Amino acid sequence: MTTVTNVRASRRTWTGLVVLLLPSLVLSMDLGVLFFAVPFISADLRPSGTQQLWIMDSYSFMLAGLLIPMGALGDRIGRRRLLLCGAAGFAAASLLAAYSGGAAQLIAARALLGITGATLMPSTLALIRNMFQDPRQRQTAIAAWTAATTGGATLGPVAGGLMLEHFWWGSAFLLSLPVMALLLIVGPFLLPEYRTPQRGGFDLLGAGLSMAALLPAVYGIKTLAVEGWSPVAALALAAGLVAGALFVRRQRTTAHPLIDPGLFRIRAFSGAITVNTVAMFAMLGFTLFTSQYLQLVKGLSPLAASLWALVPSIGVGAAVGISSALSGRVRPAHLMVGGFLIGAAGFALMTRVQPGSPLALVLTAAGVLCAGTVGTTTLTADLALSAAPAERAGAAAATSETATELGSSLGIAVLGAAGAAVYRSRLNGSLPNGLSGEAARAAHDTLGGAVTVAAHLPGRTGSELLTAARTAFADGMHLAAAVGLVVMIGAALLAGRLMRHLPVAAPATEADIPSADAPSEPTPIA
Repeated sequence: MTTVTNVRASRRTWTGLVVLLLPSLVLSMDLGVLFFAVPFISADLRPSGTQQLWIMDSYSFMLAGLLIPMGALGDRIGRRRLLLCGAAGFAAASLLAAYSGGAAQLIAARALLGITGATLMPSTLALIRNMFQDPRQRQTAIAAWTAATTGGATLGPVAGGLMLEHFWWGSAFLLSLPVMALLLIVGPFLLPEYRTPQRGGFDLLGAGLSMAALLPAVYGIKTLAVEGWSPVAALALAAGLVAGALFVRRQRTTAHPLIDPGLFRIRAFSGAITVNTVAMFAMLGFTLFTSQYLQLVKGLSPLAASLWALVPSIGVGAAVGISSALSGRVRPAHLMVGGFLIGAAGFALMTRVQPGSPLALVLTAAGVLCAGTVGTTTLTADLALSAAPAERAGAAAATSETATELGSSLGIAVLGAAGAAVYRSRLNGSLPNGLSGEAARAAHDTLGGAVTVAAHLPGRTGSELLTAARTAFADGMHLAAAVGLVVMIGAALLAGRLMRHLPVAAPATEADIPSADAPSEPTPIA
């Protein structure tokens, strides 16, 4: 392939990047914001236990199921068009959620937020791929995108807590409205339009199979992680795997696939997706332990815990910047190996955390763990996008995001199940005398149940239960951290092997230049 001169991004392009980062920030804040609103929603709308679960999960289920179809759709109809349509839909769904009069209406609104969110996520990343043709500038842009998504996940609980202290629960859903309004106003003038030059029919059957694979698979994984063994969840997971196999077969045989199977023959792309999935498995799978430790072991309020959780984000931001700066001087394989080993050091520190440990220890361990991992995933996002042809950037971005969703779901399931098994095992025979029946079962199932039961017990008995439960939880967290440590070391070896062929920096190629109907300067929508 012929090497051409790099096209440097203009000031207008960098301003467009700022606009793209805003919806990414809002999307990653969503679940954290809802976390604080759930008790208020329960008191106002009085949902059943099943409805409450669907209020939480309908968003992530629809998001995971539609990422790949929406990424491919953006490649065909135009990524800016899909982004703006998604922004309008997300704003409307946010209004519907904020003023929901019942649990069923809120569940439907959350599902619509997931559908429209699936149009936003791959579109933002795909547009970055097309807007920044110079590899070094693209790395910087993707690093900023990674920082926005990571920062949003951290800021979400804080923003939600502050909103709910002054307004009603629906206000938590209104945070996105100013952002989406700004995107709709300035997006047509700052963001260029890109679409695939060779348009083909949209694979509706493939889109259906994608949803049929991911929706039940994610449901099964999450249900097994939270509730333990369930025949319904196991059948859902099995059905998702069967549909996944049919989806792969469909993509190999159809003339116009949602995902070009040839992408996975590109070692940089397939290697980046694999490494990213493993990284998300370890990091996001362990996040639940850290939040529970701060709230249920240290006794911090949700808002206080979320404020303390901002401390590790300082290290994460530094890691993203350092990773981006070094990417022009150090081979990707070496950077990834170093990042994963730093993450492994964070997991090693987590194995030393005890119920009585100073707060600084767990925050340092979390900061080291996340800094190493996020610094690495910044590279994998860039490699996956850069390896894919420009006309397939939407599908490539959607595949990367889907890998993140699956990796995190698997991590929560496996690490959560391991920690829960140790917790229950340690509590066997350790419950205070006289504790039986429903209270004993609640304390034995989860640390949250033990804290609730202890609050209604006499002083000494409650203290004994808390001590036993918190010690058992710490033991379970140690096992999960040990698994994460092994996974990180394995990921380092995997990255060193899969990425060893990549050079320090590749010159821009023809694939970096937008197609004929993708102008280098944005064209306003009339």
